[in-house]
Amino acid sequence: MTDMGSKDSADLLTSPLHDRHTALGAKFAAFGGWDMPLEYAGGGVLKEHAAVREGVGVFDVSHLGKARITGPGAADFVNACLSNDLGRIKPGKAQYTLCCDDATGGVVDDIIAYLYGDDHVFLIPNAANTTEVVRRLTAAAPAELSVTNEHADFAVLAVQGPRSAELLAELGLPTDHEYMSFATADLDGVTLTVCRTGYTGEHGYELVVSSADATRVWDALFGASVPARACGLAARDTLRTEMGYPLHGQDLSLDITPVQARAGWAVGWNKPAFWGRDVLTAEKAAGPRRTLWGLVANDRGIPRAHMTVLSGDQPVGEITSGTFSPTRKIGIALALLDTAAGLSEGDTVEVDVRGRRSSMTVTKPPFVQPSVK
Repeated sequence: MTDMGSKDSADLLTSPLHDRHTALGAKFAAFGGWDMPLEYAGGGVLKEHAAVREGVGVFDVSHLGKARITGPGAADFVNACLSNDLGRIKPGKAQYTLCCDDATGGVVDDIIAYLYGDDHVFLIPNAANTTEVVRRLTAAAPAELSVTNEHADFAVLAVQGPRSAELLAELGLPTDHEYMSFATADLDGVTLTVCRTGYTGEHGYELVVSSADATRVWDALFGASVPARACGLAARDTLRTEMGYPLHGQDLSLDITPVQARAGWAVGWNKPAFWGRDVLTAEKAAGPRRTLWGLVANDRGIPRAHMTVLSGDQPVGEITSGTFSPTRKIGIALALLDTAAGLSEGDTVEVDVRGRRSSMTVTKPPFVQPSVK
């Protein structure tokens, strides 16, 4: 998910489910150039967050990008561009990966790559970055490969929570495939892809379906006997922050490398080539000048992005993402802290919360126990 913007609503793209959201009394906000539901009437962030942690919530994340690379050697080409090693997975599996800038190592975008075969890779980038990711891939692709931007062709519905499998099973959809794998399925004549992926830390699925059929799938989900709550992107943000999942534009960016963001696990360091390899390998060897940590409030302070982190009177970093944790009922944050400050897990720092010092403890995310498997 990309950061909220402030474009005039008349300039924003809308989901194929926009009418369904309006009927549910959704409050809308700009996300990556799209007008998307922030929260719903009768719900709100706390109830929507709880639904995902305790039952099942359904998010429309159709603003996410979609791109397809096909042709002989498509997987090898993608593998030589993006950070993670597609050779680690087999067809039918998905992988979290990064599109890095070759000169700086900064993150152009974080992406889920779906490997269909040696000649077919499907990508889901973030909304605001899809055009740039497709541009870079197109510029690098040999003539025999096709790189297509299918952003508007598909909707994506995230069905997340401990009862998500029960809900999908009632509709006759596959639920028992492995985490980070996908399967093609049929729902009353609608073909869709059921992916064991998500951004909440709970057991869940993401359904990729043609935009034309999105309302049929949405209605089927809410017509089942398993009660589901429509959830907006505000709850998605609190859920992902509790897990320590990065948000591009805040915790990852062209100015924040995967080494700094503790995302080195999504880099195939032994691969002979990927964008940014030389600069990132050098940064890893030397050690980053700053590192992403978690912070947990020791008082009632609620950290927010861009607030200053202090050790004594010395600024030592900045909050990248911060929120109130509905699960733990305290303030939590991700923050880039200067390596030179020598901070480690368990240390106490202070955050300038609108002119007041708030005590926080340095920790490693996640802030809640994951249940994705």
